[in-house]
Amino acid sequence: MNRRDFLKASLGGAAAAATSTSAVARQNLEPAPEAVGMLFDTTLCVGCKACVTACKAVNDMPPTMMGDDVQWDSARDLSHETLNVIKVYTNGNPVTKDAETDGFAFEKRSCMHCVDPGCVSVCPVTALIRDPRTGVVSYDVDACIGCRTCMTGCPYNVPQFDYDNPFGALHKCELCNQKGVERIDKGMMTGCAEACPTGATLFGSREALLEEAKRRLALKPGDIYNYPMGDVRNPSRTHEAEVPDYQQHVWGEKEAGGTNVMHISSIPFEKLGMPPLPERSYVSISETIQHTLYSYLALPAVVLGGLSYVVKRNMDKEGDDE
Repeated sequence: MNRRDFLKASLGGAAAAATSTSAVARQNLEPAPEAVGMLFDTTLCVGCKACVTACKAVNDMPPTMMGDDVQWDSARDLSHETLNVIKVYTNGNPVTKDAETDGFAFEKRSCMHCVDPGCVSVCPVTALIRDPRTGVVSYDVDACIGCRTCMTGCPYNVPQFDYDNPFGALHKCELCNQKGVERIDKGMMTGCAEACPTGATLFGSREALLEEAKRRLALKPGDIYNYPMGDVRNPSRTHEAEVPDYQQHVWGEKEAGGTNVMHISSIPFEKLGMPPLPERSYVSISETIQHTLYSYLALPAVVLGGLSYVVKRNMDKEGDDE
């Protein structure tokens, strides 16, 4: 085989591989057709932590004690035994609720159930799954290999690993619809929404929750509004309160492709600890790059296949000439 034939075979194989592996960046995923979620209104939260207690009762988890002198659940952040936690924002002399200056506010942390979830995208064994109908992101402990890659793929630092478990396991909110609970599939609401005494945590379809959030943002500060409680589509009762001066922003409507759990607040979200996120899903970008790189790993094999064909053809030709 002369140099000219070698180069022709190599370049031909490379061109074929490059053509076959061209990729176009995909768009953000759309919300599931029957997406459900929650709306958290920080201005309604009074920090009672009834949602934390209800969450632990539903998931059969113990209280988190912070020292021998504390006789109640005092979890300060998400962990393998706390899937839902209330955190506190303070500024200066915190005397006025929901005031950015010299004020305080309560903020909820739990799984956001992203429309285009990073944890699902990076999991190598599909232990994390986005329900195609409801959009709920669930976890399969039997499939999990404990690699914890999902922890790096979540911008909200939600998946928590149980390092005390010799077999390893992740824990996250599954919107009260995991195996053995299945509250949503039974027509019930999440435990935290059911327990909330002010309607700060509201359950329902993503579409209805987004409509409610925008309705509140359009209200005039100082007016009185009957806030629905429980399920926004069929509220069990209402909570009458004065309308605050909302930030004109529904967190989760568009951030990184959107979330099924959305927040509204009087305090800027960056001050409440929310990460700065673009509207474009990181997953839609990373998957395109990853899949293109993975496909290009086939390039050497394609080139080698082309060379092998040329070599075999030349050998067969030499055999015929003899």
